[in-house]
Amino acid sequence: MYLNRMKGMRGFSALILGLIFSVSAFSQEGFMQLASDSWPPFTSDYGGKAYSTELVSEALKRIDYSDETTYINFESVIPGIQDGMFDGSAALWRTEEREEFILFSDPYLQNKLLLVGQKGADVSATSLSELSEKRIGVVGTYAYGEEVDYATEVVFISGRSDQENLEKLLAGELDYILIDELIIQYELTYHSEEVEENLEVGELPLFTKSLHFGLSKSYPNAEEIMKQFNNAIFEMISDGTYNEILELNWITADVDGDGIEEYIHGSGAAGVERPKSSYDILFEESRKNPTSASDRYYINGQMYNGWQSVPAEYRAPVNTDPNAGQHGFGLHFKF
Repeated sequence: MYLNRMKGMRGFSALILGLIFSVSAFSQEGFMQLASDSWPPFTSDYGGKAYSTELVSEALKRIDYSDETTYINFESVIPGIQDGMFDGSAALWRTEEREEFILFSDPYLQNKLLLVGQKGADVSATSLSELSEKRIGVVGTYAYGEEVDYATEVVFISGRSDQENLEKLLAGELDYILIDELIIQYELTYHSEEVEENLEVGELPLFTKSLHFGLSKSYPNAEEIMKQFNNAIFEMISDGTYNEILELNWITADVDGDGIEEYIHGSGAAGVERPKSSYDILFEESRKNPTSASDRYYINGQMYNGWQSVPAEYRAPVNTDPNAGQHGFGLHFKF
């Protein structure tokens, strides 16, 4: 009986210790209440792709923080952070006014708005002044910024979605549409033939803004958290997590710190030819030597100099997603 009692006590003690350990481990994980507006494909409150939300959540998870995003009108996001209602936001543009009370991460994505026209259209314009009186489709619910909000040179026509604007463009109801480069790169990955047959895409963006994670300066250990967050983002770029979350075959970023970007691929088939296009992660101002990506390829944690040095196992046809374009933001060319 004594032995049985001792066994029972040891079991009970182990249970208590386990509970204490669990509570202690839980208490070490921080929590952040974030806020954002719905801005597909970067943030979304209806279950579609939300690249910014997913990237930020993954980076926070890697440094033992969990988060939850409340979706509200953007006009209430910044005041909510300033008043302490929210701890921060996953997707913000950096301004001097906001820097007074918000700590910003390094740029982890960039918003590049590209000019897109029908096949054969002149898409070389790099400013709105070159597009006088042109009809340009934008999505009414997107936050394009002051450049679009207060522009007078062109006629902006609001649509409900990029898909609706595409249909109007191909029907001749619009001269151009503005689309974020991330969507274009997605289409070039999965629907390259349709894009090449139907559209002309500008090579230089009309507008470019860096995208940041913003954390209230009043949040405990905000500066240390932001350092760890930036490190986690770099790890995610290097280990293929970005490719996976963004659903892109190739991205470009400077992984070795020499100021020149490399082509980055996660794992598996990378394609039979040298990549013709890629999604540029970092903001131009963060580069030491702004230039196009070099002939260097970072694949599955290994750097290769020159396309021919890439192992044959990677230089294989890419298996594209048969459901591509069904994520709530992809474009459909058959309608």
